[in-house]
Amino acid sequence: MRVAVLREDNCQPKKCNDECHSFCPPVRNGQECIILDEKSGKPHISESLCIGCGICINKCPHDALIITQLPSELDGEMIHKYSMNGFRLFRLPCPSKSSVVGILGPNGMGKSTALKILAGSLTPNLGAYDAEEVWLEDAIEGLPKGELRDYLTLVSEEGIKVAVKPQYVDHLPKMVTGTVGVLLNKVDEMGKFDHFTKSLAIDHLLERNLGELSGGELQRVAICAALLRDADVYFFDEPSSYLDIHERMRIVKIIQELSKTKRVIVIEHDIAVLDVLADLVHIVYGEKGAFGIFTPARPTRTAINVYLDGFLPEQNVRIRDKPIKFLTHTDRSDETGMPIIQWGGVEKSLGDFKLTTGEGAVRQSEVVGVVGPNGTGKTTMVKLLAGEMEYDEGWVTSDARISYKPQHVSVEHKLSVQAWLDAELGMRWRSGEFNVNVVRAMGVDKLLLKRAKKLSGGELQAVSIVICLGRDADIYLLDEPSAHLDANSRMECAKAIRRTMESNEKSAFVIDHDVYFIDILADSLLVFEGEGGKQGRAEGPFDLRTGMNRFLGSVDVTFRRDHDSKRPRINKSESRKDREQREKGDYYSFNF
Repeated sequence: MRVAVLREDNCQPKKCNDECHSFCPPVRNGQECIILDEKSGKPHISESLCIGCGICINKCPHDALIITQLPSELDGEMIHKYSMNGFRLFRLPCPSKSSVVGILGPNGMGKSTALKILAGSLTPNLGAYDAEEVWLEDAIEGLPKGELRDYLTLVSEEGIKVAVKPQYVDHLPKMVTGTVGVLLNKVDEMGKFDHFTKSLAIDHLLERNLGELSGGELQRVAICAALLRDADVYFFDEPSSYLDIHERMRIVKIIQELSKTKRVIVIEHDIAVLDVLADLVHIVYGEKGAFGIFTPARPTRTAINVYLDGFLPEQNVRIRDKPIKFLTHTDRSDETGMPIIQWGGVEKSLGDFKLTTGEGAVRQSEVVGVVGPNGTGKTTMVKLLAGEMEYDEGWVTSDARISYKPQHVSVEHKLSVQAWLDAELGMRWRSGEFNVNVVRAMGVDKLLLKRAKKLSGGELQAVSIVICLGRDADIYLLDEPSAHLDANSRMECAKAIRRTMESNEKSAFVIDHDVYFIDILADSLLVFEGEGGKQGRAEGPFDLRTGMNRFLGSVDVTFRRDHDSKRPRINKSESRKDREQREKGDYYSFNF
């Protein structure tokens, strides 16, 4: 099955010479394979006449066309199609009673479309995009008997009330104004305001305005707002973003308790959290902007290992060129060079909060991971090292050139991504090792013609990482680079940072809460301890094993290694493995 997709945002008929139409071989032979719309000037492509030569793709100056193949077994399984050459979705995930159902896969594969259908706000057209009226009953008739058909029948006959925790919580202050307490009281439909504000540890934020909250605080408020609604199905889109490991485990327990009485679907890119949270997982794959395919649900461990391997055995489909591998950690201290930046006895007070540090250094070719609870001064420390903030006491060497990516990235200019990269990096990003290992690995080569202001949160994050890594600096400071990136992009990002540091003999200082990300990325760890919002102390850097054991011991969580994929997995509290590792003080097992 050949698929022809037009990226509407990229297509600019007024800025091209209709190359897709002019160079199309079938058109030149008199066939109407591509017809230009009289009003918009945009092409309509006949998939049945298209020969898949790819000439139109290469000739289009704005990267507006996708011509690709679909697996043949999908015939008759299309759920929704937006237009003649629009995105199409195949199969659906299924909310399940008494289970947390996870969704794992890249952004841009139709997860939002699927959630709209399951919520009853979008009626699936089964590919009949031009039908005057589409009825849900017709779509249900085409589904095999089973839990999904029963669920959609319920949506059709009785209606379903849905509560959604949105993906981009940092957008909330722009959409809603007011204090936390007033806003949460408005959505409290079950009288559980006190219960959830306390269990999510946001009861001290009730008098504050949304615009004053950190990313982690906004995340917990958004989760609370969803939990307070009296709904049949709860959708949580990336509930772990901006949360530290302790808060992530607290969210896991709350969502699992909710699933005992309600249907719950979770989209989560932190694989360690998804592993311990979900009972079943649907993998979604396809081509961004063109089509998305949901696989049948698998047990969580099986689904994650299959996803990391990149091969779906039942479908005989490869979804990634290479598997994501977790390798044995070796001591790289002999490979690191002289210190690039050093500090000691640093003190900084911000209102009622105080940060202190021991002595530490980041060495040439070293990647230092920064871990610790929210509110203990990690971002403050980065700003002190970057020279964006003055310290009260202590010392920091100041002769290193620094490139800094902040936690929250915003864009005010109207440039395209290509013009933005040119302005920041000159010609360096266009070719060579950096273009292959960073620009293409992060998928930024596919975004060049988009306006920066129109980028999604994940796309904006990717471009910001490329710009940070592309600057000529001695040390690269990245604050939560994995936020809003999908699981695959996180792994590519981690490898891009490592390759950049090793090949250029530079150093990186990376704050993140995703343990998989840190496991692939870091040589050593700077560990923050203390009480969020009151006081924090930075210790280290330690070697990775010592640092992880110190950090995870403080938050009371143990990790083991999966015996097949070697990935880190969170142990269930009080399980045999959990108890054994605690007794040994081995909170982060390195045993393969």
